[in-house]
Formats: sequence, C-alpha cells, structure tokens
Amino acid sequence: MANSREFRIISPVDGRIYASESYASPSDIQAAVERATRSFNAWRKSTLSERSALVKALAEALEERKEELAEAIAWQIGRPIALAEETSRFAVVTGKHVEATKVLHQEAYNAEPGIERFVRREAQGLHLSIAPWNYPVGLLPWLIVAPILGGNVVILKHSDQTAVINRIVQEAYNSIRGPSGVLQTLNMTHKDTGTMIRSGKAKGMNFIGSVRGGLEVHRMAAGTLTHVHLELGGKDPAYVRADAELAFAIPDIADGTFSNSGQSCCSVERIYVHQSVHDEFVERFIAETENWTLGNPITDNPALGPVAKKGSADYIRAQIAQAVSHGATAFAPKQATILAKRDTCYVAPTVLSGVNAAMSIMQEELFGPVACIQKVRDDEEAVALMNDSKYGLTASIWTKDTVSGVKLGDELEVGTVFVNRCDHADLYLPWGGQKMSGMGRGNGREGLLRVTDTKSFHVRAGK
Repeated sequence: MANSREFRIISPVDGRIYASESYASPSDIQAAVERATRSFNAWRKSTLSERSALVKALAEALEERKEELAEAIAWQIGRPIALAEETSRFAVVTGKHVEATKVLHQEAYNAEPGIERFVRREAQGLHLSIAPWNYPVGLLPWLIVAPILGGNVVILKHSDQTAVINRIVQEAYNSIRGPSGVLQTLNMTHKDTGTMIRSGKAKGMNFIGSVRGGLEVHRMAAGTLTHVHLELGGKDPAYVRADAELAFAIPDIADGTFSNSGQSCCSVERIYVHQSVHDEFVERFIAETENWTLGNPITDNPALGPVAKKGSADYIRAQIAQAVSHGATAFAPKQATILAKRDTCYVAPTVLSGVNAAMSIMQEELFGPVACIQKVRDDEEAVALMNDSKYGLTASIWTKDTVSGVKLGDELEVGTVFVNRCDHADLYLPWGGQKMSGMGRGNGREGLLRVTDTKSFHVRAGK
C-alpha cells in the first residue's frame, strides 16, 4: 500500500474491499489527547442540561444518517440491510440515560446541628472507549453518552472491521458543532492503543468485545489506576423446563440463537431441555429453523447474512464438524446449506442435538448461528450444566411457573437472568456479566455512577 498506515475493510458479503481507512499517527493521537485534556477542564464544569442537550443533538444527527449507517453496517458485518438500522436504539437508550441523570444530583446525608453532609458526583477525565463490531451504533450510548453525561471527554475507537462507523460518528458530531475535544474518534493500531492505555492518560477505559481483547486491556491498564469497565463474551444457556409452552419458547429461543447470525455476546449458545419434552422440542426447533433463510444481505432480504469474517466462518464450521465427529447430529436447511460454501463467510443456521458438556462447542464461545441442544434429567442437572462455564453473562429459564423460574435464577452465576425471554438488553436494568464475561455494570443509573467519582462534603458551620 502507498500509505503504510492504511488498512482495508473486506466485506463478508462478497469478499471485496468495501472501504479503505487510515490509522491515526502517534502525533495525531498525542494531539487528540492534548485536545481532550484542554476540553475536559471546561466540560467538567458544564451543566447537566448542557450535557443532555449535546447527546440528544448527537442522537438526532445520527438519525439523519440512519440509511448511510445501516448500509455501512450491512456491508461491513453482513447483517441484512433491513435489520441493520441501529440509530433508533441509540436515541432511545440515550433518552433513558438522560432520564437517569438525576442520580448525579447532589445527595444529602444525615445532618446534625452545625454539620451539613452531602455527596456530589465528579467527572473522571478522558475516557477511551473501544466499540465492538457486532453492534457498532446501538451500543455507543454506553461508550460515549454515559461518559459525556458524567462530565467526561471521550476518544472513541471502533473495530477495524467497522471503521467507517467511526468516521460517520465524527461527521455527525461535527455537524452539531459539539465542543471541540469532548468527542473524538480515532482509528488506532493495537500497538498505539496499548501505548495510550499504558500511559494512564485515559482515566476511564470502556471496552466491549472479546474475552481475549478484554484481558489484554486489563493487563495493559494494570498499575495506572484507570477505571476499567469490560463487557465481554458469553456462552449463554437456556433451560426449557418440562412445563414450558413450546409454541411460545421455540420461536424466541431460535431468534436468540440465530439473530445477527449468532454474533451477539448474549446469543443463546447452549440449550438444555428437560427429558420429558426433549424429542418434541428438537423436532419443532428443526422445523422453526427452516424459517431462517440465508442470503445476500443487500439484495436478497434474508433472515440471515454472512458472519463478519472468513476466519470466524471457518472456526464455526470446524466446531460443528468436531461435534458431529464426537456423536452430535447436525441439521441445516437445504437452502442455506447450498449457499454456505466453505470459501465464503456464509454459515448455515444449524441445529446440533446429542451434544454434551465435554464438547468444545459447549464450552467455547462460538459467535455463530448454531443451536446446541442437550437433554437434562431435572432442574438440578440443568443448573449445574448452566453454571459449568467460564462465562456468566445471561441465562434464560422457560417455564409456566415463574416463581420457580426466579428461584432457579438465584442459583445461576450470571449477570442477568431471563424468565421466558432471552438475548435481550433491557433498557431499564444494569448490564454486565460475571466470571469471564466482564467486570462492572453499564446502562442508566449504574452506568452513570460508574463513569463518575464520589466526592463527599462535610461542612461545619463557622464560628
């Protein structure tokens, strides 16, 4: 390449170069950090009204670019273009964060004669936020809106695979004439990103991505006392109890497994089914899978497009083959099987029955459209298997007896328990995982508290 800092985005749709972007140089990064530092000195004194107005204006500017963003998402990660619009979610989640800013108001504590006590929330400084490629717009409120509402300034880095989104976000911010340095987007190499993290210049580090990436960020931030928040991967289980209404559960679990080609941290990757309904469940789930058509996300209007990268497609196919070699039975719709060729990113939605906990596909995050179904004897075995994972993001229980469902949820080692729902990031609840699924919580009240520091005031009347 003529420019040594240029990189290319290969579209999973057709394997061609979709766009070329450039990494920021070390001097560009240094200038951005200095600009952010200068801006923070003023922005930290801004009012909640000013901050709220800024993020709302950004949401509107992104909404004006929704078609451009949806097309960029479809070409960069392969999601069907009819399902690629994420700006509406950005606007809704931004609104919920603005509503939650009351948590940042001064809070009074117990007083006594001559003594006043209260707490104020204070901005932390520069936040470096690293966005995931699988929801490159929809997850941005947690990465940029919450820190900005807390009085911080943000440098946003997208995955190389979705670097075009970075450019569009910056254009949207510039169009509303946002304060210089409060929000900046940069394409950075892994090396330069690591240098910035290790420098300690970022007082907050927000990362949504893989476990491997999150662990590396955590290691690089060691010794800097940077506030680190990690939202990582999952191997999320569902348990279908004997009394579950299958006609209700199966379409929802299929959606939680196959939507976005299974490329969600909270996708359902393990399905445990009570032995009394197991065979019926498998038969009806296979029938449901026929509805999940595979095709070109731009021209075919399918339910599923390709996965984002060929390496991912190869890994998914290898895991399926390994499970079959160890005794599992695979099914995929004929239409999808024809299209899912080995030299492409297209992977057929697949049902695997007869799996067991010893198989790699039941332990390692797959990030693909594969439903792995295992028969269980009872609640006790189901809970033990659901907890038999290094991950702990979400888990779902499907039952008519919601009281028992909640009780079982108390035994699960996860950040979110769903009863009769799955693969859902609730707009009102804190979000995050246990074990290797991350650390810290985002969204709304919890997210705003995380991006600010507590300052206590003890005021004694003067004599």
